[in-house]
This record gives sequence, C-alpha cells and structure tokens, in this order.
Amino acid sequence: MPATLITGDSLLLLVVSLAIGVVIGLTGMGGGALMTPALILVGIPPTAAVANDLVVNAVNKVIGAGVHWRSGKPNLQIAFWLVLGSVPTAFLGAWLVHAIGADDVQGLLKQAIGATLIVASTAYFLRAFFEMSGRIRTGDDANPRVKPLVTFLVGIVGGLMVGVTSVGSGTVIMMCIMLLYPTLSALRLVGTDLVQAVPLVIAAAIGHVMVTGVDWSLLLPLLIGGAVGTYLGSRVAGRVPSGLIRRGITIVLAVTAAAMLGAPPALVGALALVLVALGPLVWRGLVGRYSAHLSRPRPDAHAH
Repeated sequence: MPATLITGDSLLLLVVSLAIGVVIGLTGMGGGALMTPALILVGIPPTAAVANDLVVNAVNKVIGAGVHWRSGKPNLQIAFWLVLGSVPTAFLGAWLVHAIGADDVQGLLKQAIGATLIVASTAYFLRAFFEMSGRIRTGDDANPRVKPLVTFLVGIVGGLMVGVTSVGSGTVIMMCIMLLYPTLSALRLVGTDLVQAVPLVIAAAIGHVMVTGVDWSLLLPLLIGGAVGTYLGSRVAGRVPSGLIRRGITIVLAVTAAAMLGAPPALVGALALVLVALGPLVWRGLVGRYSAHLSRPRPDAHAH
C-alpha cells in the first residue's frame, strides 16, 4: 500500500485533502461539502468520491466527537432524535441512488451533489450572518426544551442528503439545530452536531462501501492529507480570521454547485467574478446594518 502514495494522482489527492484539512482545522467546517466536489473536479467518479469521502469523514467525526464527549458539551437529547431519524435514511442513501436505475448514475449523483451544495452554501451564509449579528453568541442555554418531532424530521431529511451526496452533516444539519434551538450555546451546538454526525456518517459510509467499495489508492492519501491538514489548521486557527475563510467557502460552494449542475464554463466563471467582486460589498452592507448596534453606544447611553 505505501507504493500507492508515490504516484502523481496520489500526490494530487494528498495536496487536495491537505488543503481542505487546513480549512476544516481553521473553521471546523468543510468536510464533505468541499472534499466530495473537489474529488469530482479532479476526475474521480462521483460514486467513488462520495464513498471514500464518507469513510474519511467518519474517522474525522469520531475524533472530533470524542473530544466534545469528554468535555461534556453535547446535548444528548437533541442528538438522540436527530440520530433516530438520520441513520436509517443515511444507510439507504447509496442504495437509493442505484435503485433508481438511471442510465447515467454518475451524472445523476453529480446533479444531486450540486443541488445539495446550494443548500450548504446558503447554510454557510446564514451561519456567518447569525454570528455577525450576534444571534449565536447570545445562546447560553445548556438544555433548551427539545422538539422531538421536528428534530426527528430534520434527521430524516439530513440523513438522506448525507447518504446520497456525503454533504450536509456539518453544515445543513448544524444550521437546522441552530434555527430550532437558538438559545443553545455555541459550544453545545458544535458538540451536539459532532455527536449526531458520528452514527449518521458511519451509516452512510457503510451503505456506500457495500454498494461501491473502497479504493485504497484513493482513501489512503485522503486520510493522511486530511489528518495532517486538520492538525496544521487547528494549530494556527487563532491567528487567521475564520469568518473571512467561511465567507470564502460560501462563494466556493456556490460556484462549485453551478459546475456540478452542468453550467457552461463561461457562466461559472462569470458567477465567480460577480461573487468575488460584489460579495464583500454586500457583506459590508449587512455588517453596517445588522452588527453596528453591537459596537456603537446608544445615543441616550450617557444621558443620565
């Protein structure tokens, strides 16, 4: 197996997974939303990209969840109802793609990933907006009242999304938790998402491995590069503005979604230019409108 790490393709995979690992270490976000489309864009078939990325993601989730479990941060009630809904649909995701019987399974999966990336990009933007406006930071409730039915339904939909595309366990579902439980503290939010994601991603990985199998020449570079990159990113996380990186991820996901959905290269390029040029201006306007009250004193603050 070590010989598989010295080919040109394997070195490319090492570099890609290392770069994405750094982003994950810096922001705690990324995972399947970046890795799966990146693998497809470098020429890996979508089914193989999803299957192998899920195995790598499962390993990373176990490590992250272990840290939060020892710290006692996750809300286990919320995680329970999410897992109850997500594990069955995540496991069936791979079987569903092949059971449809489409002539072009790879093309179908590529379009599904593109649609999911649009949802993920929106979730990234909303999370950045809520952080900027202070709506996440105000959460300080360790045990908010649990909404079993709605949380269970989020698990079903989120599990199917991850099971089919590998995207969403750390973005879309976390966004849903945030909206359902706005008073949940940020640390509990991350811990809960990581804990619920472990059985979800493992179930999805098992389903895809049973259907597609594992390509060791693909998996090993992803595991090594991702682990090293995540470690390096975590070491310098305090020195890099993670908010800027997350907003960059939002643009990357939106552009990648367009490519996955089959948009012409000229349109993809134009979309990238528009988002890069106008995105910062739009964000600056939102900051001025929604976060100014957090730093500016009220006019009557010194009246008395």
